[in-house]
Amino acid sequence: MLIVFIRTIILYLLIVIIMRLMGKRQIGQLQPSELVVALIIADLSAIPMGNVGIPLLAGIVPILTLFVCEALLSYISLKSQFARKIFSGKPSIVIEKGRILEDELRKQRFNIDDLMEQLRLKNVPDIKDVEYAILETGGEISVILKTNKKPVIREDLNINATYEGLPISLIIDSHINLQNLSIAKQDIDWLKKQLEKNNIKSANDILFAYISEDKEFMFQLKDNAKGGDKQ
Repeated sequence: MLIVFIRTIILYLLIVIIMRLMGKRQIGQLQPSELVVALIIADLSAIPMGNVGIPLLAGIVPILTLFVCEALLSYISLKSQFARKIFSGKPSIVIEKGRILEDELRKQRFNIDDLMEQLRLKNVPDIKDVEYAILETGGEISVILKTNKKPVIREDLNINATYEGLPISLIIDSHINLQNLSIAKQDIDWLKKQLEKNNIKSANDILFAYISEDKEFMFQLKDNAKGGDKQ
């Protein structure tokens, strides 16, 4: 049992590293070649994981081989538009000027129910509001609304807005992030002053704290800590 446990841990770590190196795509966004590699890797790892009679290298070598092949294909696709079309396909227009392109749907084996579901997920319930809907190579639908259906933005109303940065996490589950504190152009003394200002004894009482877009110190205390939240 110990041998099976160790083999499982090794293969698990190897697969996690490989999937991490393949990129940050979600499963639904994988290109066809990437999905094939992910499925085959899962099968290859399952065999030596449970059968101690099979050498561990018999699983590791083909997994690494597939990873190298995928990395090579990705590099070729990066350099060649023709290769991208071969390995990843190309986007397909399925709605044009509010009209469903039936032939293209049939060609992509994409039914109308799936199309309507994707539109609803994009908050577009009515097809007539769509200028173009494009089926991307990863299987997602991109929707371009008609001009008079696009949401109004400040630029349309000639309203100038000040720049708002991203909130920066400073404390997560009592742990102070010194790197983010530096990014926020603050130091540990400033953080201590913020804690004292809000009657917080130490960072150990904080579940989550951050600097908001308007540079204000915001926090939420742990349930077992006295006091309230500043939100």
